[in-house]
This record gives sequence, C-alpha cells and structure tokens, in this order.
Amino acid sequence: MARLAIATHNAHKVDEIWAILAPALPGLTRDDVASAKELGAPSPVEDGTTFSENALIKARALATATGLPAIADDSGIAVAVMGGAPGIFSALWSGRHGADRENLDLLLAQMADIPDAHRGAAFVCAAVLVTPDGREVVCEGVVEGELLREPAGEGGFGYDPIFRAHGETVSNAELTAERKNAISHRGAAFRALAPRVAEVLEA
Repeated sequence: MARLAIATHNAHKVDEIWAILAPALPGLTRDDVASAKELGAPSPVEDGTTFSENALIKARALATATGLPAIADDSGIAVAVMGGAPGIFSALWSGRHGADRENLDLLLAQMADIPDAHRGAAFVCAAVLVTPDGREVVCEGVVEGELLREPAGEGGFGYDPIFRAHGETVSNAELTAERKNAISHRGAAFRALAPRVAEVLEA
C-alpha cells in the first residue's frame, strides 16, 4: 500500500522524482510511492500565477483525495530576453498541454534571431509537500544556462534538448540521468524537500 503520493500523471516525472528522492529516503521503496495516475486521482485546474502556487494546488488536491502525504512540483523554463516566459506556461506554450516537441519548436522559432550572448535561460522548479492534516512545505531549485539553437540528445523530456546548463558541454538531454538529476532544478528542489518528507513518513 502506498505511503506517499506524487501528484503527476507523467511517468517520466515519476521516475525522475523517485530517482532523486530514493537516496535520501532509504526506508522508502518504489512500492511505497504511487502517482496520481496510479491512484486514479484527477488532475486539478492549475490556475496559480507562480510555480509554487500550482504545485500546491496539485498536492493539496491529491492529499485530500487519497488521505496520503502528497508531493508535487511545478517547473518550467524561464528565458531572460522573454521576461521569464514561458515560465508557468512552459507545458502549454504551443497551446496544447504536454506537446513537448511543439513547445520546443515554437520557443526556438521565437528565439531564432537572438544572438548567443542573449540566450540566457533557467530551469525553475517548486517542489512541495502537503499532508492530509494541512501541513505544507515549499522548496525551490534553479539551474542557470542557455538555449541552444537546435535540439541535441534523446534523453530527458520537455525543453531538455535545447538547454545547456552552465558548466556543462552538452544539452540536458545528452547528460546521463544521474548527472542531470545531480545538477537539475528538480533535483535541487526535491533534495531540499526530502528531509521534510522523511519526517512525515517517520511520524
């Protein structure tokens, strides 16, 4: 029986979150964790104006629906010369949720004439924990980098093929899963959240 719920229907995200949390929660097994999809929970309307607000909306809904502690994240890419867009609209940038390639292609087209010196961007993540009794914790992670001009690599998802983190020589999609999790916005946010998750599960 699940002890912790993850508020996502994205299998890639479940695997990534589990890989990040597992080393910090040695008493937790994969069978102890269930996604919103596995639990049959619907996705709430994400009408917040920040990553943190949207993550809390998802976690609150799942904790209420299941009676389990729930974790969630909301994340996206923020491009400096676009005033931080796509931001919270990253997954919807092309008009259809989760259309990764269309989102990526649209962003590349919008940035086509921007010189390399001004292609700075950041991946931003808010990771949250909500318990059935109303406790809430929010942690954030950011990784700075730049937008490439063409997709590179087959790994990752979302905008990973066109983002290169500072200090790296390849795109996020060309990194190993272990390296990506070590430097990523989601990795930073969930590693910060992990001790609070442990406290709840041990209570």
